[in-house]
Amino acid sequence: MSVTIEPGNITFDTENPFVFIGGPCVIENYDHALTCAEQIKKITDKLNIPFIFKASYDKANRSSVKSFRGVGMDEGLRTLEKIRDLTGTPVLSDIHTPEEASMAGEVLDILQIPAFLCRQTDLLVSAGRTGKVVNIKKGQFMAPWDMKTAVEKVKGAGSSQLLLTERGTFFGYNRLVVDMTALHEMQKLGAPVVFDAGHSAQLPGGLGSASGGVRDYIPVLARAAIAAKVAGIFLETHPDPDNAPCDGPNMWPLNRLEELLVTLKRIDEIV
Repeated sequence: MSVTIEPGNITFDTENPFVFIGGPCVIENYDHALTCAEQIKKITDKLNIPFIFKASYDKANRSSVKSFRGVGMDEGLRTLEKIRDLTGTPVLSDIHTPEEASMAGEVLDILQIPAFLCRQTDLLVSAGRTGKVVNIKKGQFMAPWDMKTAVEKVKGAGSSQLLLTERGTFFGYNRLVVDMTALHEMQKLGAPVVFDAGHSAQLPGGLGSASGGVRDYIPVLARAAIAAKVAGIFLETHPDPDNAPCDGPNMWPLNRLEELLVTLKRIDEIV
């Protein structure tokens, strides 16, 4: 259960330090994305934490049709490619259709399957065929052991390079619950497990036309996941999350990221 990402020779497994996957929810513009990547990399370099930059070029599952979705695939991929070239940091973004997989696979180091699409066979197979690492986010409606079929679809397409990400399960109206035993269950499926600390604190549709969240839950959940020995922490972070155009309530303030990562690293070292 080991996956290696190039550039950076970053390894996901339970025998190495955890990997941090982070960045703003969506690419707002090139300068903003680059600034975020540079600031996060400065922090992770200081703490010697492996880092992969995440920002979506398109958020196709927004609550409202009026919500900001990003800059689109063409501009977004150009932005992510420049960020990787300038910072040396691997890059990750969501894909939503089989047609996107091959184009995004020419740029991205990790193709991410959004949680609501984790059972879409054509999408999973197309992602697996690219030969790139595939990160499958567990659907909010899925039991952890049911992710076995998603793993089989990607592996059947010829790729053994995949990650599984836990992001909470529907509990009731606009609520998610995190079952920490799900991390252990998914580790049995033959792929490193990542924990999404931000979206696990989300309140889907909680603001009516947008999703809400409880940001104060993020450190609690992240600490518990590190103690459960995940291979990586996924956390969207932003310089001004309260005024971000997407998922602000469950993004972590960038100026508080270092203190959180210091704590997580200490726990990880103990584990």
